[in-house]
Amino acid sequence: MQECKLTSKDELTNLLKDKGIDTWKEAIEFVRCLPYGRNSNRTDFKLVISEQKGSCSSKHAMLKKLADVNDIPNIKLILGMYQMNETNTPKIGNVLTKNNLDFIPEAHCYLNIDRKNIDITTTESNFKKFENDIIEELEIQPEQVVEFKVNYHKEFIKKWIKETKSELEFNQVWSIREKCIKSLAQ
Repeated sequence: MQECKLTSKDELTNLLKDKGIDTWKEAIEFVRCLPYGRNSNRTDFKLVISEQKGSCSSKHAMLKKLADVNDIPNIKLILGMYQMNETNTPKIGNVLTKNNLDFIPEAHCYLNIDRKNIDITTTESNFKKFENDIIEELEIQPEQVVEFKVNYHKEFIKKWIKETKSELEFNQVWSIREKCIKSLAQ
């Protein structure tokens, strides 16, 4: 992984420098060690630093933004749709079992650094855990983790319900998904 100095004078970079973080590699490790959790405002990526937590979306979007303002090359923000199941996401097993589901389509953000996918959501995160369960991927910009990601995910689930002829309705699937996400934060 690149050992690039953080040289930008922007607010995001300065917040990290105030914490003694001077390089891209240090920023990645700092973010990786923060607990998983949703931030109070999905559009303000600086909250990952000030609230000391973040989701896959906020953490990876913040790092992509940091890479952009510091001219760090070959960093892409990826939105991947994958089959979230008990094997690749053990904490959700009970929720899926109670609802008779083997998996649920989940939208997950991660970085592609020098053509290698890396998940920095938590210290236990490992892209290899779910790489074989990826359904599709697309490159997005940091601002797209807010509305675009949610809308894309919802439309994907609606299409999945239709294609699989599921007896569940969209609101039921989305509610099950929210319970899964809640179990991840515990």
